[in-house]
Amino acid sequence: MSTSSTPENFAATLGLVRAVRDMRWDQAPEDAREVARHCILDFLGVAVAGSREPLTEILVNEIVKPEGSSEAGLIGSKRRASRLSAALVNGAAAHALDFDDTHTVMGGHPSVPVMPAVLALADSAGLSGREVLEALVIGIELECRLGALIGAQHYAIGFHSTGTVGTFGAAAACAHLLHLDEDGWLRALGLAGTQAAGLKSGFGTMAKPLHAGRAASNGLFSALAARGGYTSNPEIIETAQGFAATHAGANPSREVLDRFAGRFLIRETLFKYHASCYLTHAPINAAQQIRAEHRVDPKSIDEVEVRVHPALFGVCNIQEPKTGLEGKFSLRATTAMALLGEDTGNLETFTDANVTEARLVSLRDRIRVVRAEKTPSTRATVVVKSNGRIFEIESDSGQPASNLVAQRENLTRKFMTLTAPILGRRDADALASAALHADQLATASKLIDLTQAG
Repeated sequence: MSTSSTPENFAATLGLVRAVRDMRWDQAPEDAREVARHCILDFLGVAVAGSREPLTEILVNEIVKPEGSSEAGLIGSKRRASRLSAALVNGAAAHALDFDDTHTVMGGHPSVPVMPAVLALADSAGLSGREVLEALVIGIELECRLGALIGAQHYAIGFHSTGTVGTFGAAAACAHLLHLDEDGWLRALGLAGTQAAGLKSGFGTMAKPLHAGRAASNGLFSALAARGGYTSNPEIIETAQGFAATHAGANPSREVLDRFAGRFLIRETLFKYHASCYLTHAPINAAQQIRAEHRVDPKSIDEVEVRVHPALFGVCNIQEPKTGLEGKFSLRATTAMALLGEDTGNLETFTDANVTEARLVSLRDRIRVVRAEKTPSTRATVVVKSNGRIFEIESDSGQPASNLVAQRENLTRKFMTLTAPILGRRDADALASAALHADQLATASKLIDLTQAG
């Protein structure tokens, strides 16, 4: 099974394991720990809201109910499931609204594959909130390093990193909680790599949230099976016909891992304040700024140009969305919403009726999406032409927050908007407090218990 290690094809799987395996909560800088708390808060908020989505109901009815298991709890429900199914359902629910956090180095959504796996294991084993946070950090750190190792080509050719790279992150987090030795970690990642899946062609359908749920479930399965002695290729990333070769055509470089040595990349997690694909956020922000600063009447707009990196054309450029879910992946629709003054942070904005409403469609059809080759994927320029005047604003949504106090406040407001209608204000407050003080919880199960309305 062994392959030779060269500068072009070094022992990437082992390098990843050694880069993150010894990370500990009390050794992380406080800003990284604070962002980890933000990740839990945001994850629980979107998961509670997503627990009411039709796709979650389907998974519960078709997968969970026939099992009759009580190993682990489901977010937003008094029902319990097997550990693997709890990870699946909670992961899919948390990504159902496409409102969860993201990371440019990973190239996907970091928390949603890891947290459901960690919570399912913690709930069944009585683990503490601090243990959950430490595992979350380790899982995200591995995801980000792996995303950097395989490069942007992985996403460009059609893979959804949340489902693929996220499986490795979930496996790493659970390997840590199960106290696997180095060999066990390698076998867990080997199993993760052979199960890692998720295609961008599923965007705009229920398949995209499934990627997150399956990543969580498969990652947990990989660690559990490895603990039992299940074998796999311990060089799954760098080996011939391995993950890097088949999923990116890449030769992982040691220099990439060296570049991140000693860093906690969780600090660079980005959070959503618009309930749509993250790559629509820069155009939304630019359009909102034009509306606010120049008070442009949407009826007077002759033409709008949205300049974005060509990669966005294969991700979020559905020209004529027919459903709210498709609307989340439409640069034209989301930019039109922003220019119309609609609240893109409100889930009700992304309904089938609103996306196909005549006023929005009329403005949408005056918007052109234009390729800007040298523009980063998180940056966009919006140009509005109205009554002979031209307004142009550039926006970049790829910068992590510099003020974590403000980020905590913003995420708490978002959390309450998502959860208070379901849990009631008092219970939503209690859940938010528990999430932001998760490192003080004797048992992480409390986080799940507090999501159960009533």
